[in-house]
Amino acid sequence: MHSLLEKPSLVALLVLLSGAFQTLTIAPFDLWWLGPLTILLLLFSTGALDPKQPGRPILYGWLFGLGLFGSGASWVYVSIHTYGYASPPLAASLTVLFVMGLALFHAFQFWLYYKIRTPGVMVNALIFGALWVLSDAFRSDFLTGFPWLFLGYGHLESPLAGWIPVLGVYGLTAIVVATGLALSLWLLQSQTLATRIVLLAVAAFWICGMMLKQVQWTQDTGEELDVAMLQLNIPQELKWLPSQRRKTLRLLENLTVEHWDHDVIIWPETAVPMLYDQALPLLKGIDQQAIREDVNIISGIPYRELDEKKRQLALHNSIFSFGQGEGINHKQKLVPFGEYVPLEKYLRGLIAFFDLPMSDFKKGPAEQDLLKSRNHHVAPFICYEVVYPDFVARRAEHADYLLTISNDSWFGTSIGPLQHLQMAQFRAAENGRYMVRATNNGVTAMIDEQGRITARSEQFVQTVLSAKLKIFSGQTPFSSVKSVPLLILCSGIVFFFVLIRKRKTGKDQADTSRSV
Repeated sequence: MHSLLEKPSLVALLVLLSGAFQTLTIAPFDLWWLGPLTILLLLFSTGALDPKQPGRPILYGWLFGLGLFGSGASWVYVSIHTYGYASPPLAASLTVLFVMGLALFHAFQFWLYYKIRTPGVMVNALIFGALWVLSDAFRSDFLTGFPWLFLGYGHLESPLAGWIPVLGVYGLTAIVVATGLALSLWLLQSQTLATRIVLLAVAAFWICGMMLKQVQWTQDTGEELDVAMLQLNIPQELKWLPSQRRKTLRLLENLTVEHWDHDVIIWPETAVPMLYDQALPLLKGIDQQAIREDVNIISGIPYRELDEKKRQLALHNSIFSFGQGEGINHKQKLVPFGEYVPLEKYLRGLIAFFDLPMSDFKKGPAEQDLLKSRNHHVAPFICYEVVYPDFVARRAEHADYLLTISNDSWFGTSIGPLQHLQMAQFRAAENGRYMVRATNNGVTAMIDEQGRITARSEQFVQTVLSAKLKIFSGQTPFSSVKSVPLLILCSGIVFFFVLIRKRKTGKDQADTSRSV
């Protein structure tokens, strides 16, 4: 091992590969068993657990992040080049900057780990695992957050799936990292008693995961709804053209009329390509007919209102319910550059990517009522919002079912839409609720309370997906407490060893001054 670590170029390659392999653990590859091995490769190649082994933590973490985001999130190139009209060199440059920036999260994680690292291998493993979970949580919330590419996401159908409604995605990630750490300890310390105990503890989590699959945390009420999800498949470059508007509205109306025999009809994100107040004549007509037909319609639509504080109009990416339903929600988790432009004052006008149509949305208020759909309460999530586990869990507490509408045209033919779909599946499993997913160009799907897809559309086709929606009651352990206990535990571990390190440093300095 030490001879390996003496070859910096080989170490760099292995660290880069360990990050890239993590992408293979989630959709569309779903090689979940690679997860612990990526941790093993990372630790083995860097010697991170060995307190006697020096290292270059910032470089290690940054290279790992480069491999992870370069392989798993480079679909942003499609958005910048195809729909942002940036030239290939410029789009490639901006994508590289995006990936390099995201990699800094792991660089910081490794730097902090090496600052806290202790003389004990077992203790180092504990610190490393706690910091990994905290780093993922920090990345989810820092600025607008990027809660993507977590190790736990690949385990919808693995033996660990039973833990999803108990621990959520961060908990699944913790178990996967702990498994990689246990394998690393076994290689470092061989057959010590402590290593055996750790291996048995990790094995118990995998076994319990299979047993927990049999537990039904939420209850089927017996109520069932017929749902029609409209997938319009309108190309992104045409969506906001004035010449396309009438055609889109006619398509929405025709597809809706064909499905009056359903209980609920879902239109995708910004399905109506005009502002709510501009579309009222059309919407009032459909609303009255939906009431007569006893149908609820839920749609995405841009909405503007007067911001009382700033005394100016605020534009929202919104979702509203009409016909046999009511309510409107404004999106809270906005996508940088797609829905708002950071440093707008300086970036607007530089290149077309910073002037995309409808890229000046404002964040909706934190407290908003759920939508009403017939006699049910619906927790709605617009596109990016569904990737935030605790945000979804907070809104799901009093909901009869979950709904996400999206326009995944921005991803093109990349792996992005399939990653996005998998995260929606995870939210359904975490909260024990059906999730309805309606998109502009796929994948439109009905997801059951265990995260399984019961019906789905093909991508890039115009279609209407009809499916049965079951209503569940009760709460899962995760929807009750969310990620809070796990994050408190991990924070406590890190804080404890930071304190120990600080006291030891202070004692060493005092001993040195006395000896002098």
